[in-house]
Amino acid sequence: MPRARGQIDEQKSQAILQAAASLFVEKGAKASMSEIARRAGVSKQTLYNRFATKTEIGRALAAQRSDAVTAPLTSGAEPEAVLAAIAETLISKICTGGKGASLRGVALVSPEAPELARAIYDAGPGESVRRIAAWLKVQDEARRLSVPDPLAAAEMFTGMALGHGHLRSVLGLPHPEIADLPARARDVARRFVRAFAPE
Repeated sequence: MPRARGQIDEQKSQAILQAAASLFVEKGAKASMSEIARRAGVSKQTLYNRFATKTEIGRALAAQRSDAVTAPLTSGAEPEAVLAAIAETLISKICTGGKGASLRGVALVSPEAPELARAIYDAGPGESVRRIAAWLKVQDEARRLSVPDPLAAAEMFTGMALGHGHLRSVLGLPHPEIADLPARARDVARRFVRAFAPE
């Protein structure tokens, strides 16, 4: 069966991003483009055709994560359900198993390559918070919630969901076992909605 046009390119791009993510965790900014290409199983030319710099790779990795985290914002569901879905994704990506290792990679990168760290933050967590804030503004305007400062509320929500998860991940510490992740996410959403309920 013939491959669809662009299918091979997409597979190579994903291989590059997966290789880079692993190497950033292992080596931080010291991971070279040559190492990324070798681990991805592509030529350096193929790598540079898709991503000219490590900053572009970091931005693409972070954007993928932001898209996954904020996907529920377009569902049209009730606010509590949307927030519960986002909280569950955040918690599962940061606070379970070794999934927070990418944060440690970003922390390793930060002192040596601040522009890479900034690009990762802006395209990932920063963009997620901006999207959540924009959605909260819409909820405020529709009087489903009362959110006078959507950006501050968006940061508060992610903090409620993650607790010390970011810190544990950066320090390489184990996360407490979460017996029922969906229930935890629903609890975060319920408390947030109650705090910002219209008067």
